[in-house]
Amino acid sequence: MEDGKINGFLIDLDGVLYTGDTPVQGARETLAFLTDNGYPFRCLSNSTRKCRATIAARLDKMGFEIPERSIFTPPLAAVRFIKDSGKSRAFLLVTGDVGRDFAGACADDGSVTMDYVIVGDAGDRVTYATLNHAFRCLMEGAHLIALEKDRYWMDRDGLALSAGPVVAALEMAADTTATVVGKPSKEFFGLALQDLGMQKEEVVMIGDDIYTDVDGAQAAGIRGVLVRTGKFRPDVCEKSAIHPAAIIDSVRDIGTLLPITRS
Repeated sequence: MEDGKINGFLIDLDGVLYTGDTPVQGARETLAFLTDNGYPFRCLSNSTRKCRATIAARLDKMGFEIPERSIFTPPLAAVRFIKDSGKSRAFLLVTGDVGRDFAGACADDGSVTMDYVIVGDAGDRVTYATLNHAFRCLMEGAHLIALEKDRYWMDRDGLALSAGPVVAALEMAADTTATVVGKPSKEFFGLALQDLGMQKEEVVMIGDDIYTDVDGAQAAGIRGVLVRTGKFRPDVCEKSAIHPAAIIDSVRDIGTLLPITRS
């Protein structure tokens, strides 16, 4: 582990704290350890279909005691981005209940004179009409925000298109470039640090994806630690040119990275 005092953590959810609906052994105890010893943390998810309250409720069912305020997602990053800009008019191209995270932060009067077009994994909401409305907003000067740019994901019935292809289509049509506020963008990690109230030098990111979690964090100046749970694959790690600050078997070994208590 690189030198430098650790005062807080950014922790990936899926693959680090749980896999499927099963908590990783020792994960709940690890979060209790961090809380008891005064280490602030944010649990990070790249989900763009579920609001923070829904994610917190799912974690609660798995036995995690994680307050909503300790969960940080791309929609919340977008909300902070919008608030920092002082603007509030936005067209949301999303699905699920994620719109709840934007309540009170942005408004949509149905016109094409928006400040932002915000695109997440929108599922069946992606139609010619919604795409064309988003396009018209962009042509009238709106800025494009991508909650993520994944190409596809594994749904229950097979591979499914994610937000990336939709964002790419709008970028090409409107001749613009989206600001990505989800992992692995620097914006996401920077906004997560801002939410945590800490500097990059004093925080460690714990993740199971050497690219999205570790490389994304380290590009933002945050030390990235890889766990051997979730999507971790030894061959991917060996072939990669990315060098984690440390590799641990699981999040339960987080104590090996720091003193038992803060000094």
